[in-house]
Amino acid sequence: MSTQCELCFHHCRLDEGQTGLCRARAARGGRIISLSYGKLTALALDPIEKKPLRRFHPGSMILSAGSFGCNLRCPFCQNAGIAAAGAEIPTRDCPPEVLVREAVRLRDQGNIGVAYTYNEPLVGYEYVRDCAALVHEAGMCNVLVTNGTIEERPWRDLLPLIDAVNIDLKGFTPDWYRALGGDLETVRRSITLAAQCCHVEVTTLIVPGENDSEEEMRALASWLASVSPDIPLHVSRFFPRHRMADRPPTPVERVCHLADIAREKLRYVYTGNC
Repeated sequence: MSTQCELCFHHCRLDEGQTGLCRARAARGGRIISLSYGKLTALALDPIEKKPLRRFHPGSMILSAGSFGCNLRCPFCQNAGIAAAGAEIPTRDCPPEVLVREAVRLRDQGNIGVAYTYNEPLVGYEYVRDCAALVHEAGMCNVLVTNGTIEERPWRDLLPLIDAVNIDLKGFTPDWYRALGGDLETVRRSITLAAQCCHVEVTTLIVPGENDSEEEMRALASWLASVSPDIPLHVSRFFPRHRMADRPPTPVERVCHLADIAREKLRYVYTGNC
């Protein structure tokens, strides 16, 4: 008998013992469990601007935690070593109480809370939820760096615990999203709902020949401005990575030009990786 995961639009139907597309969720005992709960592949104190967040507690530091797995298959992934990995990858045990204790310990170094990042944190939904509740109890902030590929109900349930989010909007055409294993409308919904609850910034990586047209940027910026013209947009430069290691980097002038187009609609537009 199979069990269906309801966390994201893939709705993986899994037989007992099978692992989902994200490699971080599996069917055990007739239910879906998180394989990555309390298992970290990365833990570091980072400047908040690296998330990237430019208009949320600028100049502060945040304890950044990552695990393994992702529910997209981006060929340009810069963290493929953990995002495309499963439970076989080496990890360190870090239950929620331990992570929050470390966050509190680092307050004296400017730490404002915990950022769930590096891989796709939402495939480890239960861990993010449990940690975030304890972080708030400690009077600190929760930051989420995500691709926004999550169903509406779990997203609405989590958002009251999140103070700031950076969501990857990987382009603005359904075809490009399908090529990445994603769904544009799901991400648009996630951005819209988050903007009603917390601080939101958006990142778009410009991949030459894929999502770098003026028309697409105009459409993206116009839609984002319809949610709020105050949402910061990070227009980021692509570098050869993962399965796109043979592609040239995005020309800096192209990134700057597309950022200028976005500024026609949005108040805060930043370039990244330039």
